[in-house]
Amino acid sequence: MNPSLVNRIRAGGGPPAHVAVIMDGNGRWAGRRGRRREYGHRAGVLALRDVVSAALEVRLPVLTVFAFSDENWRRPPAEVTSLMSLLELHLRREVPELKRRGVCARVLGRTRRLPPRVRWAITLLERETRQGKAMRLNFALSYGARREMARAARRLAREVADGRLDPEGIDEGRFAAHLYTEGLPDPELLIRTSGEHRLSNFLLWQTAHARIRVSPLLWPDFSGKAFLEMILDDQLRAGGNPPVSAA
Repeated sequence: MNPSLVNRIRAGGGPPAHVAVIMDGNGRWAGRRGRRREYGHRAGVLALRDVVSAALEVRLPVLTVFAFSDENWRRPPAEVTSLMSLLELHLRREVPELKRRGVCARVLGRTRRLPPRVRWAITLLERETRQGKAMRLNFALSYGARREMARAARRLAREVADGRLDPEGIDEGRFAAHLYTEGLPDPELLIRTSGEHRLSNFLLWQTAHARIRVSPLLWPDFSGKAFLEMILDDQLRAGGNPPVSAA
């Protein structure tokens, strides 16, 4: 990792409390190389590993990555099957390293829709890393923000119907307590790769006040160094200083 970037971020007050990342561009990255989309997804796993290492180096408290959306279920069945196999393999393989480095990993989303072997891998991941204190790492899988908010509304409606909650007692805090991110700070910084300027139904409630940074890099080309440069750039801009150029 780049010690200079890490030291500059720490000297500037440290990283945000929570960074969210939309990992976009795997398919285009593979297509430009004449390969199948699955090739890009596998390369994207390596990029994620590098970013997680960078986040740990800079002592980021919470990192949330968008790994598989509700909309991704509409992709060709062969690609979805390949993605599920890759997810299972990645989640299982990363357990020892994440545990060793003190990462507490959790999955946000409709896990019941995932194949049994992926759900088993999630159970293993969350069980083995639950004592981690160095960083909270959230994987958004089978996730959609609108569905998440509808789920929160249903839960509140049940409390009202059961007489456990006065409708007048519903406020932002009560609503947020029914989201997947209950108990976590909202993201201060949202990073999206591939040059796209869309939220793509990701953490719509939680990112209401987040600063948004877009990288032109496709996700497999995005590195831990690029991640730290975007954090530093955001830090400098927020402080009114000249920004640095992201690699």
